[in-house]
Amino acid sequence: MELTVREAEKLKEKPDQSKLGFGTIFTDHMFIMDYTPDKGWHSFRIEPYAPMALDPSTMFLHYAQGAFEGLKAYRTDSGNIQLFRPQENFKRLNRSCRRLCMPEIDESLALNILKQLLTMEKDWVPSEPETSLYIRPTLIAMDPYIGVRASFNYRYYIILSPVGAYYPEGFSPVKILVTHEYVRAVRGGVGEAKTPGNYAASILAAEKAHKEGYSQVLWLDGVEQKYLEEVGSMNIFFVIEDEIVTPELNGSILPGITRDSVIKLAKHWNDKVSERKISIDELMEANANGKLQEVFGSGTAAVISPVGEIKYGDQVITIAGGEVGPVARKYYNAITDIQYGKAEDPLGWIVPVG
Repeated sequence: MELTVREAEKLKEKPDQSKLGFGTIFTDHMFIMDYTPDKGWHSFRIEPYAPMALDPSTMFLHYAQGAFEGLKAYRTDSGNIQLFRPQENFKRLNRSCRRLCMPEIDESLALNILKQLLTMEKDWVPSEPETSLYIRPTLIAMDPYIGVRASFNYRYYIILSPVGAYYPEGFSPVKILVTHEYVRAVRGGVGEAKTPGNYAASILAAEKAHKEGYSQVLWLDGVEQKYLEEVGSMNIFFVIEDEIVTPELNGSILPGITRDSVIKLAKHWNDKVSERKISIDELMEANANGKLQEVFGSGTAAVISPVGEIKYGDQVITIAGGEVGPVARKYYNAITDIQYGKAEDPLGWIVPVG
C-alpha cells in the first residue's frame, strides 16, 4: 500500500474535553481510498478533513447503497491509545458489503490504515473520564447514474470525532417506547447490515418517542409484531430470574459487537445467558410477576445503557425502581475498564495503536 499524506495547513483548536457532546466535532484529517473495477482499491490517502465533491446523480444519494461502522479509540491512564475488537468491526463491514453488493475491504489492510490515521491524529484522543475518539469508517457507491443497479465505483473513507457520553443522562437509566405503529426491518431485508436506510427508517418513530419523553424506540419484529428485537441505537438485554436474555439474531437485528462482548463475558464468568425469541407479552408478564429484574442496552456509542422505564401501549413499567441495576453496572464497568486499560483483558480484545 502506497499511502499519500497531505497535512492540513492550519490545525484546529482542540475542544474542551469536559464539554464534549457526540458527533459534532471532527479532527484535522481523514482517510480516503477509491475503488474502480480495473484497479480495485487504490489511491490511499490521508487529507485534511473537508467536504467531498459528489455528482448530483451519485448513486449513493439516490439509492442508499452504502455501509458504515462505528468504533472508538481509548486513551489509557499511561497515555497509550488502544482499540476494542476493531477486527470485528471490519468483519461486520464486509458482511454489510456482501449484502449490499459492494466490494469488500481487506480487513488487515483496513486495520493498518486506521492505525496510521490514529497515529497522525493521536492528539485528538481525549483523556478525560468516559471520553474517547469515535471512528466512522464509511463506504459509498460513487457512480453518477440514475438507475437501480449496483454501482461499479466506490469510495471508502474514515472520519474521527472526539466524544463524551452518547446520552445526555450519561450512565443513568433511559426511558424507551415500544411501537406497534412502525417497523424498522424484516427478516430477509437489510436489518442485519449497518446501512444508512435502516436508520432513516427509524427516525419518524424516534421523533414521536422523543415528543413523549422517551429516549429511544424498542422495535418489535416486522412480521408478527410481537417479538422484541432491538433499540434504535443499541441491542437490548433483559435480566429475568437471574438469567440474561437477549433476542436471537434472525436477519433483521444488527449483530452488535458490544452485544457479543456481553455474551462472551457472561459465558466466561459462567453467568446464565441465552439468545432466544422473547415477546413483548412475555416481558410484560415477567414484570407483572416480579421476575423482570433489569433491562439494559448495549452498543459502541453508549457501551451499556440501563433502562429504567418502558412504555407499551397504555402500560408503563418501571424497571429496577428506575435505578441502575447490578448486572448493567457489572458489565459496564467490566467492558469500559478493559477499553481504558484499567483491567485485565481476559479474552484478547485490545489492539494497541502504535
